[in-house]
Amino acid sequence: MKETRLADLLSFTRDGEWGKGEPTDGYSPALVIRGTDFEKVRGGDITSLPLRYIRSDILERKVIMAQDILIETAGGTKDQPTGRTVLITHRVINSAPLPMICASFARFLRPDASSVSPEFLFWKLQDEYHSRRMMPYHIQHTGVARFQYTNFAETFPLSLPPLPEQRAIAATLGALADKIELSRRMNETLEAMARAIFKDWFVDFGPTRAKMEGRAPYLAPEIWALFPDRLDDEGKPEGWSHFKLDDLVMQTKGSVSPSISPDQIFEHYSLPAYDAGQSPALDLGSTIKSNKTPVPPGAVLLSKLNPEISRVWLPDPKGQNPQVTSTEFLSFQPKGLVGTGLIYCLFSSPPFKAMLEGMVTGTSKSHQRISPPDLLLQTVLVSGNKLIGAFEPTIGPFLAQQLANRVLIRTLAATRDLLLPKLMSREIRVKDAEKIVEAAQ
Repeated sequence: MKETRLADLLSFTRDGEWGKGEPTDGYSPALVIRGTDFEKVRGGDITSLPLRYIRSDILERKVIMAQDILIETAGGTKDQPTGRTVLITHRVINSAPLPMICASFARFLRPDASSVSPEFLFWKLQDEYHSRRMMPYHIQHTGVARFQYTNFAETFPLSLPPLPEQRAIAATLGALADKIELSRRMNETLEAMARAIFKDWFVDFGPTRAKMEGRAPYLAPEIWALFPDRLDDEGKPEGWSHFKLDDLVMQTKGSVSPSISPDQIFEHYSLPAYDAGQSPALDLGSTIKSNKTPVPPGAVLLSKLNPEISRVWLPDPKGQNPQVTSTEFLSFQPKGLVGTGLIYCLFSSPPFKAMLEGMVTGTSKSHQRISPPDLLLQTVLVSGNKLIGAFEPTIGPFLAQQLANRVLIRTLAATRDLLLPKLMSREIRVKDAEKIVEAAQ
């Protein structure tokens, strides 16, 4: 394989900009990609990008194009060093309503396509990062950690196969990434459908309002019949009751110490695992030092911390290992006719989240949280008993498919992580990798 340096593979590269927060003469609006946005942008999601105003002549030179690679050059943490990368796809560029630029703590790389496949270079940098071979260039003395980009680009050796092989490797890994992203987008659609049904039934009282207006039924007859014909003086469907959270769920109590089973693998639910893709970490008991809350089948997890209270997690009831959650999550099990899906949709609904925000106590952000006993006393739902029982069969298939897709995503991601270093080192050839990819689906 040919050995080269990153600096020799680029046609153009520049640091990013942060600009100004308000419109200013001589400045133009742009969306700015920060290191914290990399994972979402990788999946085509640009909704988290802040709007900034960049000096117009600078923006013209530094606007990001499809097939550029962004590299994080400052920031990072102890467990997440600088040097992360993201490939800007045509889909990302086409979905942006404004020009895009990377933030000042990042840099964009424009590969010379006559020397290297941009997709392959992205995967190559991913391999160097995850193998931690880039760690010597991650420097942190005090304050913000920094990546010594110039030193890395000019001195670190990169081994490249011929261009046709680069493209074949990138296509194999890209196919896995595309399947992962397709499953993620499907899950977003499934969740949106479940939430829309919950909102229509229990927030907007849509079928009752439709009956009052003389509109045609839009639900199955047996479901339609469960909705009253009119609203009462309180604005709720006649005959329906107010339910406190305590009427619907039971909080999981007790704790376990995984460290007493050092060789046992635990499915460990935590805020970092949630933010990394809603897949629990598979940790040996010996690595989990503090006590955790057990997660029984059918439970729903709700973060009790501010500002993370928007995190609602649906654990897989078919988990292959004991499930535990860090104490930043509360674990609730449904009672009686109530199903897991109802609790999940309730916790995810905007009115419930707004209520949580109003319950936060504590003087500093690091100590702000909600009180579980106070939460259980809150009125959270208006419904009839029979409708509560009918909700789970209606949305259950959506959530079951969502969980199945998460399992598939984990399998595909594990396959990608297995193949990446082996393809880069040529330990495995593309044809053999394609067979492994086919078996993983």
